[in-house]
Amino acid sequence: MSELLKIPSSLVSAHWLHTHMNASNLIVLDATLPKVTVKKIHEDQAKKQIPNARFFDIKNVFSDEKGQFPNTMLSSNDFEKQVQNLGINKDSCIVVYDDHGIYSSPRTWWSFKAMGFQNIGVLDGGLPGWKSEGFEVEDPDEKIYSQGNFEATSLKKMFVDKKAVLRSIYDSNKLLLDARSTGRFYGTAKEPREGVRSGHIPNSKSFPYAEVLSSEGLKSKEELQILYEGINPNSNEMIFSCGTGITACVLALAADVSGYSGMTIYDGSWTEWGSILDLPIEK
Repeated sequence: MSELLKIPSSLVSAHWLHTHMNASNLIVLDATLPKVTVKKIHEDQAKKQIPNARFFDIKNVFSDEKGQFPNTMLSSNDFEKQVQNLGINKDSCIVVYDDHGIYSSPRTWWSFKAMGFQNIGVLDGGLPGWKSEGFEVEDPDEKIYSQGNFEATSLKKMFVDKKAVLRSIYDSNKLLLDARSTGRFYGTAKEPREGVRSGHIPNSKSFPYAEVLSSEGLKSKEELQILYEGINPNSNEMIFSCGTGITACVLALAADVSGYSGMTIYDGSWTEWGSILDLPIEK
Protein backbone atom coordinates (compact mmCIF):
# COMPACT_ATOMS: atom_id res chain seq x y z
CA MET A 1 0.00 0.00 0.00
CA SER A 2 1.39 3.42 -1.00
CA GLU A 3 2.03 6.03 1.65
CA LEU A 4 -0.81 8.48 2.10
CA LEU A 5 -0.24 12.02 0.85
CA LYS A 6 0.23 14.81 3.39
CA ILE A 7 -0.06 18.54 2.78
CA PRO A 8 3.35 20.19 3.27
CA SER A 9 1.92 23.62 4.14
CA SER A 10 -1.29 25.62 4.03
CA LEU A 11 -0.37 26.84 0.56
CA VAL A 12 0.67 24.48 -2.25
CA SER A 13 1.89 25.22 -5.76
CA ALA A 14 0.39 24.06 -9.04
CA HIS A 15 3.56 22.01 -9.64
CA TRP A 16 3.21 20.26 -6.28
CA LEU A 17 -0.42 19.37 -7.01
CA HIS A 18 0.36 18.23 -10.55
CA THR A 19 3.13 15.96 -9.24
CA HIS A 20 0.75 14.29 -6.78
CA MET A 21 -2.42 14.08 -8.87
CA ASN A 22 -2.39 10.26 -8.75
CA ALA A 23 -2.13 9.99 -4.97
CA SER A 24 -4.76 7.56 -3.71
CA ASN A 25 -6.10 9.84 -0.99
CA LEU A 26 -5.99 13.15 -2.89
CA ILE A 27 -9.22 15.15 -3.16
CA VAL A 28 -9.29 18.34 -5.23
CA LEU A 29 -12.09 20.76 -4.35
CA ASP A 30 -13.37 23.62 -6.50
CA ALA A 31 -14.70 26.17 -4.01
CA THR A 32 -15.46 28.95 -6.49
CA LEU A 33 -17.90 31.57 -5.28
CA PRO A 34 -18.97 34.59 -7.39
CA LYS A 35 -17.62 37.90 -6.16
CA VAL A 36 -20.45 40.00 -4.77
CA THR A 37 -18.78 43.23 -5.92
CA VAL A 38 -18.10 42.03 -9.48
CA LYS A 39 -20.64 41.61 -12.26
CA LYS A 40 -21.25 38.10 -13.58
CA ILE A 41 -18.80 36.90 -16.22
CA HIS A 42 -19.95 36.42 -19.79
CA GLU A 43 -21.97 33.26 -20.30
CA ASP A 44 -19.73 32.27 -23.22
CA GLN A 45 -16.80 31.79 -20.86
CA ALA A 46 -17.40 28.08 -20.33
CA LYS A 47 -16.66 26.70 -16.88
CA LYS A 48 -13.55 24.52 -16.63
CA GLN A 49 -12.05 22.65 -13.72
CA ILE A 50 -8.93 20.82 -12.62
CA PRO A 51 -9.32 17.12 -13.54
CA ASN A 52 -11.53 15.17 -11.13
CA ALA A 53 -12.25 18.24 -9.00
CA ARG A 54 -15.33 18.06 -6.78
CA PHE A 55 -17.46 21.17 -6.33
CA PHE A 56 -17.53 22.49 -2.77
CA ASP A 57 -20.67 24.62 -2.91
CA ILE A 58 -20.13 27.26 -0.24
CA LYS A 59 -23.31 29.20 -0.93
CA ASN A 60 -25.93 26.49 -1.38
CA VAL A 61 -24.59 23.50 0.55
CA PHE A 62 -21.92 24.58 3.02
CA SER A 63 -23.73 27.57 4.52
CA ASP A 64 -26.54 27.48 7.06
CA GLU A 65 -29.71 27.86 4.98
CA LYS A 66 -31.54 29.02 8.12
CA GLY A 67 -28.91 31.62 8.89
CA GLN A 68 -29.95 35.25 8.83
CA PHE A 69 -26.81 36.32 7.00
CA PRO A 70 -24.91 34.92 3.98
CA ASN A 71 -22.28 32.16 4.22
CA THR A 72 -22.88 31.35 7.89
CA MET A 73 -20.90 28.30 8.98
CA LEU A 74 -22.73 24.97 9.25
CA SER A 75 -23.01 23.00 12.47
CA SER A 76 -20.41 20.25 12.84
CA ASN A 77 -23.03 17.55 12.22
CA ASP A 78 -24.27 19.15 9.00
CA PHE A 79 -20.73 19.89 7.81
CA GLU A 80 -19.70 16.29 8.44
CA LYS A 81 -22.68 14.92 6.50
CA GLN A 82 -22.15 17.16 3.48
CA VAL A 83 -18.41 16.46 3.37
CA GLN A 84 -19.10 12.73 3.52
CA ASN A 85 -21.45 13.18 0.54
CA LEU A 86 -18.43 14.42 -1.44
CA GLY A 87 -16.67 11.12 -0.74
CA ILE A 88 -14.14 12.65 1.63
CA ASN A 89 -12.54 10.47 4.30
CA LYS A 90 -10.67 10.98 7.55
CA ASP A 91 -7.41 10.18 5.77
CA SER A 92 -8.07 12.29 2.67
CA CYS A 93 -5.58 14.93 1.55
CA ILE A 94 -7.44 17.98 0.27
CA VAL A 95 -6.30 20.73 -2.08
CA VAL A 96 -8.86 23.50 -2.56
CA TYR A 97 -8.89 26.17 -5.26
CA ASP A 98 -11.16 28.72 -6.90
CA ASP A 99 -11.53 30.25 -10.35
CA HIS A 100 -10.49 33.74 -9.20
CA GLY A 101 -6.98 32.84 -8.05
CA ILE A 102 -7.31 33.19 -4.29
CA TYR A 103 -10.72 34.40 -3.17
CA SER A 104 -13.18 31.87 -1.75
CA SER A 105 -10.86 28.85 -1.45
CA PRO A 106 -9.37 30.04 1.88
CA ARG A 107 -12.89 30.02 3.35
CA THR A 108 -13.09 26.29 2.64
CA TRP A 109 -9.58 25.77 4.05
CA TRP A 110 -10.57 27.61 7.23
CA SER A 111 -13.87 25.73 7.50
CA PHE A 112 -12.11 22.36 7.46
CA LYS A 113 -9.58 23.61 10.01
CA ALA A 114 -12.45 24.77 12.20
CA MET A 115 -13.84 21.24 12.03
CA GLY A 116 -10.59 19.72 13.28
CA PHE A 117 -9.23 18.61 9.88
CA GLN A 118 -5.64 19.60 9.16
CA ASN A 119 -4.60 17.81 5.96
CA ILE A 120 -5.80 20.56 3.62
CA GLY A 121 -4.06 23.26 1.61
CA VAL A 122 -5.01 26.08 -0.77
CA LEU A 123 -3.76 26.01 -4.35
CA ASP A 124 -1.64 29.12 -4.85
CA GLY A 125 -2.95 31.04 -7.85
CA GLY A 126 -6.05 28.86 -8.12
CA LEU A 127 -7.31 27.78 -11.53
CA PRO A 128 -5.62 30.70 -13.36
CA GLY A 129 -2.27 29.63 -11.93
CA TRP A 130 -2.90 26.01 -12.86
CA LYS A 131 -3.81 26.96 -16.43
CA SER A 132 -0.84 29.32 -16.77
CA GLU A 133 1.45 26.33 -16.21
CA GLY A 134 -0.21 24.57 -19.14
CA PHE A 135 -1.76 21.86 -17.00
CA GLU A 136 -4.87 20.04 -18.17
CA VAL A 137 -8.42 21.19 -17.43
CA GLU A 138 -11.75 19.53 -18.13
CA ASP A 139 -15.47 20.26 -18.32
CA PRO A 140 -17.31 19.83 -15.01
CA ASP A 141 -19.34 16.65 -14.69
CA GLU A 142 -21.84 15.96 -11.92
CA LYS A 143 -21.00 12.78 -10.09
CA ILE A 144 -22.24 10.79 -7.13
CA TYR A 145 -19.45 9.74 -4.81
CA SER A 146 -19.16 6.83 -2.45
CA GLN A 147 -20.01 7.95 1.07
CA GLY A 148 -16.91 9.08 2.95
CA ASN A 149 -16.08 8.53 6.62
CA PHE A 150 -14.99 12.11 7.38
CA GLU A 151 -15.50 13.15 10.99
CA ALA A 152 -15.98 16.76 12.13
CA THR A 153 -15.03 18.10 15.54
CA SER A 154 -16.00 21.74 15.89
CA LEU A 155 -13.24 24.02 17.17
CA LYS A 156 -15.44 26.93 18.25
CA LYS A 157 -12.47 29.19 18.98
CA MET A 158 -11.85 29.65 15.25
CA PHE A 159 -15.06 31.64 14.73
CA VAL A 160 -16.42 34.48 16.85
CA ASP A 161 -19.83 36.13 16.97
CA LYS A 162 -20.89 39.77 17.29
CA LYS A 163 -20.88 39.62 21.10
CA ALA A 164 -17.25 38.53 21.15
CA VAL A 165 -16.34 41.23 18.62
CA LEU A 166 -18.12 43.87 20.69
CA ARG A 167 -16.10 42.82 23.75
CA SER A 168 -12.92 42.93 21.70
CA ILE A 169 -13.27 46.52 20.49
CA TYR A 170 -11.44 47.98 23.48
CA ASP A 171 -9.22 44.97 24.25
CA SER A 172 -5.63 45.94 23.50
CA ASN A 173 -4.65 42.28 23.17
CA LYS A 174 -6.96 41.85 20.20
CA LEU A 175 -6.81 43.47 16.79
CA LEU A 176 -9.79 43.69 14.43
CA LEU A 177 -8.77 43.66 10.77
CA ASP A 178 -11.27 44.36 7.98
CA ALA A 179 -10.59 42.75 4.57
CA ARG A 180 -13.05 44.92 2.62
CA SER A 181 -11.93 47.71 0.30
CA THR A 182 -10.90 51.03 1.84
CA GLY A 183 -13.95 52.67 0.25
CA ARG A 184 -16.32 50.33 2.02
CA PHE A 185 -14.32 50.55 5.26
CA TYR A 186 -14.53 54.36 5.37
CA GLY A 187 -18.08 54.50 4.06
CA THR A 188 -17.22 56.32 0.83
CA ALA A 189 -18.35 53.36 -1.28
CA LYS A 190 -21.88 51.98 -1.09
CA GLU A 191 -22.37 48.57 0.46
CA PRO A 192 -23.38 45.96 -2.15
CA ARG A 193 -26.24 44.64 -0.01
CA GLU A 194 -29.43 46.52 0.70
CA GLY A 195 -30.09 47.43 4.31
CA VAL A 196 -26.44 47.31 5.38
CA ARG A 197 -24.97 50.52 6.79
CA SER A 198 -21.66 51.93 5.59
CA GLY A 199 -18.56 52.23 7.75
CA HIS A 200 -16.57 49.92 9.98
CA ILE A 201 -16.35 48.42 13.45
CA PRO A 202 -14.87 50.91 15.95
CA ASN A 203 -11.12 50.53 16.53
CA SER A 204 -10.77 48.10 13.63
CA LYS A 205 -8.11 48.59 10.96
CA SER A 206 -8.50 48.53 7.22
CA PHE A 207 -6.53 45.70 5.61
CA PRO A 208 -7.98 45.00 2.13
CA TYR A 209 -7.39 41.37 1.20
CA ALA A 210 -5.93 42.43 -2.17
CA GLU A 211 -2.87 43.71 -0.27
CA VAL A 212 -1.73 40.16 0.48
CA LEU A 213 -2.07 39.07 -3.16
CA SER A 214 0.21 39.37 -6.17
CA SER A 215 -0.68 38.84 -9.82
CA GLU A 216 0.25 35.15 -9.44
CA GLY A 217 -1.33 34.32 -6.08
CA LEU A 218 -0.35 35.00 -2.48
CA LYS A 219 2.63 37.27 -1.90
CA SER A 220 5.84 35.68 -0.65
CA LYS A 221 6.23 34.75 3.00
CA GLU A 222 8.79 37.52 3.45
CA GLU A 223 6.49 40.15 1.91
CA LEU A 224 3.58 38.98 4.04
CA GLN A 225 5.63 39.09 7.24
CA ILE A 226 6.51 42.72 6.55
CA LEU A 227 2.84 43.54 5.97
CA TYR A 228 1.66 41.87 9.15
CA GLU A 229 4.45 43.27 11.28
CA GLY A 230 3.44 46.72 10.09
CA ILE A 231 -0.25 46.35 10.82
CA ASN A 232 0.02 44.20 13.95
CA PRO A 233 3.07 45.15 16.06
CA ASN A 234 1.62 44.28 19.48
CA SER A 235 -1.66 42.30 19.54
CA ASN A 236 -1.71 38.66 20.58
CA GLU A 237 -4.90 37.81 18.68
CA MET A 238 -6.23 38.92 15.31
CA ILE A 239 -9.92 38.85 14.44
CA PHE A 240 -10.59 39.02 10.71
CA SER A 241 -13.77 40.45 9.25
CA CYS A 242 -15.00 41.31 5.75
CA GLY A 243 -18.41 41.43 4.04
CA THR A 244 -19.69 37.90 4.72
CA GLY A 245 -16.72 35.98 6.14
CA ILE A 246 -15.15 35.00 2.80
CA THR A 247 -12.18 37.30 2.19
CA ALA A 248 -11.49 37.49 5.93
CA CYS A 249 -10.18 33.95 5.41
CA VAL A 250 -7.75 35.22 2.76
CA LEU A 251 -6.14 37.34 5.49
CA ALA A 252 -6.15 34.31 7.81
CA LEU A 253 -4.38 32.20 5.20
CA ALA A 254 -1.78 34.91 4.63
CA ALA A 255 -1.24 35.26 8.38
CA ASP A 256 -0.84 31.49 8.69
CA VAL A 257 1.76 31.47 5.93
CA SER A 258 3.51 34.33 7.76
CA GLY A 259 3.80 32.21 10.89
CA TYR A 260 1.00 33.70 12.98
CA SER A 261 -1.46 31.79 15.14
CA GLY A 262 -4.26 32.88 17.46
CA MET A 263 -6.52 34.01 14.63
CA THR A 264 -10.31 33.99 14.45
CA ILE A 265 -12.96 34.85 11.85
CA TYR A 266 -16.00 36.98 12.59
CA ASP A 267 -18.52 34.79 10.78
CA GLY A 268 -21.30 37.35 10.42
CA SER A 269 -18.80 40.04 9.41
CA TRP A 270 -19.97 43.44 8.18
CA THR A 271 -23.23 42.17 6.71
CA GLU A 272 -24.34 41.28 10.23
CA TRP A 273 -22.69 44.20 12.03
CA GLY A 274 -23.94 46.81 9.58
CA SER A 275 -27.48 45.42 9.70
CA ILE A 276 -27.92 45.70 13.46
CA LEU A 277 -28.74 49.30 14.26
CA ASP A 278 -27.70 49.27 17.93
CA LEU A 279 -24.13 48.14 17.15
CA PRO A 280 -21.61 51.03 17.01
CA ILE A 281 -19.97 52.04 13.74
CA GLU A 282 -17.32 54.50 12.62
CA LYS A 283 -16.58 56.07 9.23
